[in-house]
Amino acid sequence: MGNRLGFGLGTLGRDGLAAMVSMFLMFYLTDVLEISGAQFAMVSAIMVAMRAFDAINDPFMGVVVDNTRSKWGKFKPWILIGAVAWAGSSLLMFADFGVRGWGYVVLFTVVYLVYEISYTINDISFWSMLPSLTDDQAERERIGAVARIFANIGLFAVVVGILPVTSALTEVLGSDEAAWFAVVCVLAALMLAFQSLTLLFAREQVNAPQEHTRLRELFGVIGRNDQLLWVTLAMVAFMTGYGITTSLGVYYFKYIVGNEGAYSIFAAILAVAQITALICFPAISKRLRRGQIHLLASTLMTVGYLVFLFAGTSLVITGVAGVLLFTGQGMIQLLMVMFIADSVEYGEWKLGRRNESITFSLQPFIYKLSNAFAVAVVSITVLATGIDTAKSAADVGTGSAWLFRVSMMVAPMLLVIASYLVMRAKYVIDEDRYAQILADLTIRRSGG
Repeated sequence: MGNRLGFGLGTLGRDGLAAMVSMFLMFYLTDVLEISGAQFAMVSAIMVAMRAFDAINDPFMGVVVDNTRSKWGKFKPWILIGAVAWAGSSLLMFADFGVRGWGYVVLFTVVYLVYEISYTINDISFWSMLPSLTDDQAERERIGAVARIFANIGLFAVVVGILPVTSALTEVLGSDEAAWFAVVCVLAALMLAFQSLTLLFAREQVNAPQEHTRLRELFGVIGRNDQLLWVTLAMVAFMTGYGITTSLGVYYFKYIVGNEGAYSIFAAILAVAQITALICFPAISKRLRRGQIHLLASTLMTVGYLVFLFAGTSLVITGVAGVLLFTGQGMIQLLMVMFIADSVEYGEWKLGRRNESITFSLQPFIYKLSNAFAVAVVSITVLATGIDTAKSAADVGTGSAWLFRVSMMVAPMLLVIASYLVMRAKYVIDEDRYAQILADLTIRRSGG
């Protein structure tokens, strides 16, 4: 229970703060700071390039964490360092220094680089701790489910509250910029508070030999773990689609539906659906195998996207589509963590070494690379449909509205289907195979 809550609660503030950047930074730039179209295009290109570059660097941070030896373990020192730097860079990103125009673009580039590096340090060290907490699949699912539940509570608290809270704070503080900065201050403080619970109460339980990994061995560790590579490919496709949909959500309600206030209500419905799916996951996994859960979740998302596409401006039908989408997404979100975690034992079994952090460095790699692709699609969509200069839904034509829907719903649906097909064809670590691997490792670890 200490590991479930100590590790799980650590995600509560993390994902709330991360959502401010991954889901709302572009909206902040266009609708709060109101930067020009040329500057928005430049900032988008910078974000894409930096996330892609930083994603490639993630495995190198995995080597650093894996080779760390301290009395606090190899994960906790980096969790702390990353959290403090991440909080500080988040504050700088939403601070109003009075700089506008191309000077702001230069300042943004520097701050965003620091943000990406600090997020990498924290994210890799935090999630790579998960396989060391237990090697029992069922308990790992419970810990992962608790972590994802709290992560989604933090995320959806921001998604649901960001527009009404910033609107109310604007009345009090006198400007949109001050309101958004106040929200980030609160989220940064919460992130640090809940991360401290992980540092205090999470305990490593898996006793496995730890070998020093040389830098030149890095790509061999990743490249020879074929299961990790297939998971990475499949989940980059899946998370790209998810990132496109969620990033375009606030634009959808403001400029397509014409009801910006409905966004928070819709987000609350999605939060309940996704968190319910995560709560029910351990019970579902007792009755269905992981492959069956993956098929069920992918089917729910595909149907949800189709309903969403033809929902028009009906909030009821849109709500039904959202429930289907995010119920399936919640299941796949947890499955992704489990697939990567099981790849740790697979790598140890195949390669003779246990590299939790290098293996889990592929998770932020997935998030960043997919987010880079999503940012590219979102920025192209916003510029191509004229939303960057629109003031309301009346300024968006029918053709532009359908182009927006294709970007937000059709492209992500195809990516979800492609992700499932890759996993179905190439991922072989089912429950039986994992049990065989773990039995073999148990013998090896005992010197047999």
